Amino acid sequence: MSDALKHECGITLIRLLKPLSYYQEKYGTPLWGFLKLFLMMEKQHNRGQDGAGVAALKLDVPNGLPFMFRERNIKSNPLDKIFKDLLAKYQEKVDAGTIHPEFAETVKQHFDFGAEAYLGHLRYGTSGGYSISACHPFFRKSPWPTRNLMLAGNFNMTNTGELNDQLVGMGAHPIFATDTQALLEMLGFYLDEEHDDLYRELRAQKLPGRVISEQISRRLDVGQVLRNAAVRWDGGYTLAGMIGNGDTFVVRDPAGIRPAYWFQDDEVVAFASERVALMTAFEKDQSDIREVTPGHVVVVKADGQVSEQQVREPLVRRSCSFERIYFSRGNDPEIYAERKALGAQLVDQVVRSIDNDFGHAVISFVPNTAEVAYYGLLEALRLRRRDEVKATILAAARRGTLDEALIDDLILRNWPRAEKVAVKDVKIRTFIGQERWRNQLASHAYDVSYGTVKPGDVLVCVDDSIVRGTTLRRSILRMLSRLNPRKIAIVSTAPQIRYPDCYGIDMSELGKFVAFEAAVALLKERGQGSLLEDVYRACLEEVQKPAADQVNHVRRIYESFTAEEVSAKIAELVRPKNLAWQGEVEIIYQTIENLHIALPNHTGDWFFTGHYPTPGGTRVANQAYLNYFEKAEGRSY
Repeated sequence: MSDALKHECGITLIRLLKPLSYYQEKYGTPLWGFLKLFLMMEKQHNRGQDGAGVAALKLDVPNGLPFMFRERNIKSNPLDKIFKDLLAKYQEKVDAGTIHPEFAETVKQHFDFGAEAYLGHLRYGTSGGYSISACHPFFRKSPWPTRNLMLAGNFNMTNTGELNDQLVGMGAHPIFATDTQALLEMLGFYLDEEHDDLYRELRAQKLPGRVISEQISRRLDVGQVLRNAAVRWDGGYTLAGMIGNGDTFVVRDPAGIRPAYWFQDDEVVAFASERVALMTAFEKDQSDIREVTPGHVVVVKADGQVSEQQVREPLVRRSCSFERIYFSRGNDPEIYAERKALGAQLVDQVVRSIDNDFGHAVISFVPNTAEVAYYGLLEALRLRRRDEVKATILAAARRGTLDEALIDDLILRNWPRAEKVAVKDVKIRTFIGQERWRNQLASHAYDVSYGTVKPGDVLVCVDDSIVRGTTLRRSILRMLSRLNPRKIAIVSTAPQIRYPDCYGIDMSELGKFVAFEAAVALLKERGQGSLLEDVYRACLEEVQKPAADQVNHVRRIYESFTAEEVSAKIAELVRPKNLAWQGEVEIIYQTIENLHIALPNHTGDWFFTGHYPTPGGTRVANQAYLNYFEKAEGRSY
């Protein structure tokens, strides 16, 4: 993605099923679970660099001692800093003789993260700013173990205001900060209710206080707490939590928008946002890893019993396609195959763009995240050329004209050429104060491999997606033009991004989408500018309705144009001004139909189609248009 976007946090939860001494004896360290936490978070570092947080939960801690711990950091390389600092504290106690690693009980007594359960979070700041207070995990404290709650998630809620109003209606005084805070208080409220109901019932039986506490812990129904709390949740979410009594859980939204994977063996139950993090950290096969079922919660009780329970009625599955196109790590076996398929699905459009002249086209990619799709396109192009050669040979054989000269010509001519034309340099420091000069320096983050393109060639560069077009305008096209091709074709593995996201990706401002910019320009050019005000009035009416009754009027902006017309206008808009190079620029986008062929199990395409998986998404689209028309900046939810 040449336009950098922030998106989707990453979560990790580990629940050890054996005492720490078991891991010391088998693996040589009582910190086996703690080190696995770091490894799984490191394998998901692509999901967030704005902050990191970790938490630990100890089981069966004597009265008077703490049992839940948290560390957060928002500095550069936050994950490294957290673990480096914690391990330094551990080593100090080992050196001082306070901790003897071979005696695991000393680790649990004297090291905060010598625990049986761990929660980790990697954050991209799509909500709540970048302060330490917005960094997960969030912590709700109480002297009662079953009322302590640690929460972290990969989510965005579309109706945070409504949830806060609900809390106010309950008599609470919520702090209107983030959707995480709203969910924490909502879950905390129903956790308190569950606790209080059990407490009153057990106290009426005149049981001793210690027995009451043990019974509350054993009977606490985490699934019911979530069923009560999640009734009005609208958004895409994976939430991971730890309760002070030792219960842990991971819950997923009913449309399966946000990802969540897990596995269980006799040593551990572990969860992550990405499957390969589990596969690598625990040396598991793909078949060992399961998805958390949409609309369900997986609960690990304090005694180690595991259950998966329905929380919300599952909706039509609309898993986020951007996960597969760009954000998840590409070494997942399914994601790797899907990204190759995304590239392969572009073959017809690319062949048309180069006029089927493989010999005078160079196929490449920019940025590096598009490399796997590039391999898929290149393979499909070669297969296409191979089929042509085969058909020509068979036809010549039938005519009796097959000879060595023809075979040599077919073998040596018109095959796809592949080159690495764009090279990512070390990030150039932009210490210049004046913005114009600073932008000019930043535009040289990439360089080209000179001599890879011959005069008259078409240069085809695969990109995973084109959102704002800013980087194309400022640097990529200017850089590629230095190779002096006849034409530059930028090929996006994703369709045109036309509508805002509100489920995890930080792109909710319509005016920043180059596809929307192109459609507006076309409307004005063709004398249809009045539609912009018509849509504004319609959106004003829509946002007064309940979210479930709203219609997405933003779709009307695009109805008059084909995708090809919008792409052609985008090509005009992203071409840098005052560019000395006189060649043609073409922008090619994946079709919606081919997107679904490549990603059959991830049909969440609302960014491209405007068909949202929850009512809140439609409301956000209408509000985003109002913000655009009124020139109001900021998120639309």
